[in-house]
Amino acid sequence: MAMNDKIADGAASTAGGGPAASGTVVAASGGSAAGEATSAAVSAASGGHEANNETPAQIGEVAAVRREKLRELRESGNDPFREVAYDVTHGSAHIIANFDSMENEPVRIAGRLMSKRGMGKAGFGDVQDRSGRIQIYVRQDSVGEQNYDEYKKYDVGDIVGVAGEVFRTKKGEISIHVSKIKLLAKSLLPLPEKYHGLRDPDLRYRQRYVDLIVNDNVRAAFDMRCRVIRAIRRFLDDRGFLEVETPLLYTLQGGATARPFVTHHNTLDIDLFLRVAPELFLKRLIVGGLERVYEIGRCFRNEGMDVKHNPEFTILELYRAYTDYRGMMDLTEELISTVVLEVTGGHTVNWQGTEINLGRPWRKLTMEEAVLECTGIDFAPPADRRPAAPKILGAVKAYFAAHGIAVQVDDSHSIGELLNLVFEECVEPTLIQPTIIYDYPVEISPFAKRKPGRPELTERFELFITGCEFANAFTELNDPDDQRARLQEQARLREAGDDEANMLDDDYVRALEYGMPPTGGLGVGVDRLVMLVADCYSIRDVLLFPTMKPIT
Repeated sequence: MAMNDKIADGAASTAGGGPAASGTVVAASGGSAAGEATSAAVSAASGGHEANNETPAQIGEVAAVRREKLRELRESGNDPFREVAYDVTHGSAHIIANFDSMENEPVRIAGRLMSKRGMGKAGFGDVQDRSGRIQIYVRQDSVGEQNYDEYKKYDVGDIVGVAGEVFRTKKGEISIHVSKIKLLAKSLLPLPEKYHGLRDPDLRYRQRYVDLIVNDNVRAAFDMRCRVIRAIRRFLDDRGFLEVETPLLYTLQGGATARPFVTHHNTLDIDLFLRVAPELFLKRLIVGGLERVYEIGRCFRNEGMDVKHNPEFTILELYRAYTDYRGMMDLTEELISTVVLEVTGGHTVNWQGTEINLGRPWRKLTMEEAVLECTGIDFAPPADRRPAAPKILGAVKAYFAAHGIAVQVDDSHSIGELLNLVFEECVEPTLIQPTIIYDYPVEISPFAKRKPGRPELTERFELFITGCEFANAFTELNDPDDQRARLQEQARLREAGDDEANMLDDDYVRALEYGMPPTGGLGVGVDRLVMLVADCYSIRDVLLFPTMKPIT
């Protein structure tokens, strides 16, 4: 069926069809319940008025019209929900990208009917599949009177299968001249209308299925997420890392300083913790000789929720034997810059109006250097390292008071705790471009090896971008005696009421006693990396189903 006639988009003024206004959505008729509904409901049922502009009563009326259509279909033996398959040959994006070689070729596509224009004896519509959207041209002379009458009763939102030939309209729109159209599933609720869409963020997150249907940028963000994760895996697989899976349910809390979720196993009659980090099991695998391992998986932390935090999130953790945190710095830079280049085509991304350059090398500062540069407070030797050293404590109190920072500090804070507190309050928000901060206090780094010559510090770094932590890495502590002492201190803090502190894990210490080689470890927040490259402000925009408080 060669497309020799030139057809104008949206105007059904072709041979065999009377004129219809371009862009007009005409209600289904032909004796169905739509003919008896109010004009507003009829238009809504066909895609004119839509959910966001309708009252609950009107939406209910629209749904009633659509259910009546479904009843008629079932009574006539054409129940769309009995359809089990449709032979799809091409996606819409492939057809559009390869039009020159596919013009006049037969194709079969399937997707959601997103609009209907014109009617009479011919009309246009748009079908959306996973890859995109393509225009269809449906003419009674081409599909037959019965199939065309069926099509006229379809609603925006219905799932359809389309067979036809590829052509270009007079206005240049790549389209499919339909020879057969089939209803594969009936949409019983109207979609949000085109111009107002689904804008309420809370409703978008709760009804992600509708959000994905109507918002192209949302589908693009989750496509980007998939590409980021594929690129991470490819990078690590190409460098000899082995992807593994470790438990989500723990008998002991450990691996990170965080409050866990607690559940109960009925058969064993024990409480279990959802993991806050996979670290300790992955390092057991290093002890076992696997040498290079990684895991991309979910972690759970029973803590606050904001634009950067969700109770469940995705993390990349990797461990490599025979390297240290300097090796992890190089690996982190190479990994993230390579992934960003692969998924965006460059090293520069725009995040919320700010240009972020992820090209190497990145800026690197010790935590002490960063605090001194930002606040003028010098924590480096020969500063007194005793807890609550008056000089340091006084300087911190004076700075906080002068800058309106409402955080209480006193002589219960150690110097390391004060250093980290000043960094988090004063420095971290200023780190917009990629910056590695290294040499962290031992008090907040229970699994990192001490820094030679500075035992109060550890060989640990974090990566900050847009004022937010993106990665955390150590030279891993492999001295079982030192590790046991630190975990015992964590257990003491836990007994004193700190529910984020780790428990003493005797089995992990036993693993270290068998001997773990010098090892570097790295954790990367996958969700935050996706937020950066997809230009999303909130973590909820990159989680398909973020945690939401139930509506009561």
